Amino acid sequence: MNKGIVVKTTGSWHTVNTDGNLIYCRLKGSFRIRGIKTTNPIAVGDEVFYDKTSANSGIIIKIQDRKNYIIRRASKLAKETHILASNVDQLALMITLDSPETPLEFVDRFLVSVEPYHIPAVLLINKIDIYGPEKQAWCKEVKTMYEFAGYRVIEVSVTRQINLDIVSELLSGKFTALAGNSGVGKTSLINIICPGLQLKTADISAYHLTGKHTTAYPEMFPLPGGGYVIDTPGIRGFGVTDIERNEIGLYFTDIFKLSRDCHFYNCTHVHEPDCAVIEAFRKGILHASRYRSYLKIFLGSSGRYRIG
Repeated sequence: MNKGIVVKTTGSWHTVNTDGNLIYCRLKGSFRIRGIKTTNPIAVGDEVFYDKTSANSGIIIKIQDRKNYIIRRASKLAKETHILASNVDQLALMITLDSPETPLEFVDRFLVSVEPYHIPAVLLINKIDIYGPEKQAWCKEVKTMYEFAGYRVIEVSVTRQINLDIVSELLSGKFTALAGNSGVGKTSLINIICPGLQLKTADISAYHLTGKHTTAYPEMFPLPGGGYVIDTPGIRGFGVTDIERNEIGLYFTDIFKLSRDCHFYNCTHVHEPDCAVIEAFRKGILHASRYRSYLKIFLGSSGRYRIG
């Protein structure tokens, strides 16, 4: 029996790295992960045991328990969940405020989804070189908003290579999942920090102003300074899963911090009197975008609550 790390999955085949050797494996029979029901029983980052069937192929017979994972639910498919990556040290979520514009509710849903697994997250705001005065001001506001929530925010330009040295230092020596909408520049970033890969990229759609999918499957790449980065497929929607409704406020880090001053210990931050969160929103301490995202997730798609 051999051991390795899954560095790529393409549905039925899983590429396993064992001491630099790549073994192409299938699953043994009906393989299920205990307690996890997802569309993919094997994810990039999994540590697996396999039996060889030839010099470069094998059959996966066991998976090690995961220390964490990034899981998503497609917004329109409530029962469909998918693991993007497992056993990561951190999440680097790349967003853009133009060409295409990343919805901040998408950002909030993504951040909330990793909080229960104690996965540190950093935001990379890309394409700062193309922002005019209005977008530059909005960029500063977004940066302040998420820094208040406790996240590190780095403004970058992949094409102009602005602050990429900071990003390289951030990723060095760690297992990092790189995620974001299609077209925000994830693959282009990897091409720069991992010279020689020359991964395929594509321009955004001029009609829809959205990114085109170029990364079809998650794949892990070694970094020159040590560590690995996982390039994940572009995502247009992100549904929160694995979180109970009454726990959502715990994983909005800024709301949780403010909630310590609420009058009621079980305050929902929707209608209660003496709610510190509502008061912070009214005073502009809690950004309206963050509070709006919280309400939409807490109340659900059928919930309606006017905040302004």
